[in-house]
Amino acid sequence: MWRYFEMLPVKEEKNVVSLSEGMTPIVQLNNLAYRFGLSSLLVKDESTNPTGSFKARGMSAAISKAKELGIKRCIIPSAGNAGAAIAAYCSKAEIECVVVMPEHTPEFFKTQCRHHGAELILVQGLINDCAKKVEELKKQRDYFDVSTLKEPYRLEGKKTMGYEIAEQMDWKLPDVIICPVGGGTGLIGIWKAVQEMLELGWIKKPLPKMIAVQASNCAPVVASYRDPKWRQNFIPKPSIAYGLAVPYPFGLDLIRKVIDESGGEVVAVTDDEILAGINEVATAEDFLLSPEGSAAWKAVALLLNKKAISVSDQILFLNTGSSYE
Repeated sequence: MWRYFEMLPVKEEKNVVSLSEGMTPIVQLNNLAYRFGLSSLLVKDESTNPTGSFKARGMSAAISKAKELGIKRCIIPSAGNAGAAIAAYCSKAEIECVVVMPEHTPEFFKTQCRHHGAELILVQGLINDCAKKVEELKKQRDYFDVSTLKEPYRLEGKKTMGYEIAEQMDWKLPDVIICPVGGGTGLIGIWKAVQEMLELGWIKKPLPKMIAVQASNCAPVVASYRDPKWRQNFIPKPSIAYGLAVPYPFGLDLIRKVIDESGGEVVAVTDDEILAGINEVATAEDFLLSPEGSAAWKAVALLLNKKAISVSDQILFLNTGSSYE
């Protein structure tokens, strides 16, 4: 992703902390497109990043800037992938790292954190409960908080997905980009890249519809559109798509801004649908989606039924991580 160095916030190349993240493939899913009567179905496969998810992009940018700023200790609440990524990049940068995770997080992610030398703290509850623990720890010691949208640099790394999609598609963006949304930095970052490329003259309108996909067990963006007082009645539950279980996203207003500006939509899918989607894509395409990526795939049928998208649209969805089932 550092091919876009001039568009990223690090001033000197010597401070870049990279594990060769980015320029992930865009794969055509022709069998599924034919089966469902779609003109074009594409997936950008972020599982090929060095730590197994798109979180590598954000952490490469954030930890590079932390190194440049002379920061010695970082802390983060994480549902899984972000913790594994920050542990890896902090290890390479020789920066102390603390990761706070829910106890129910799969062992795969915990093991990654420990292997990279991070201090791992487990908390009962969801990522919002981990965030409370982070605030407690910050009062005890001087940490740089790398929580979603609490610093600007992770977003800058995530936006490189937008640049890559444009470059890989000969600077013609798809009609629809479907993003699994927990904290929302992927969706927000891609839209930021779209606006920058438009201003640079690298792309032209029309711009893609940005679709946010959530898990039905924890869908705060959906709830916010339905009820202005949603926070009073919202009861979040865990989901097999761990990355989507973010009950109170810090960037909710920015997520909604992207959806509204792009003429997009937000939908939620059930855990049963997510599991079915993993099997569906594996059988049809020999391609293994993460639960979050499967949520994005299963959103296609919902969006077609709502007439939010058309079978004639060029559709691209993100597989944001690796399968851990």
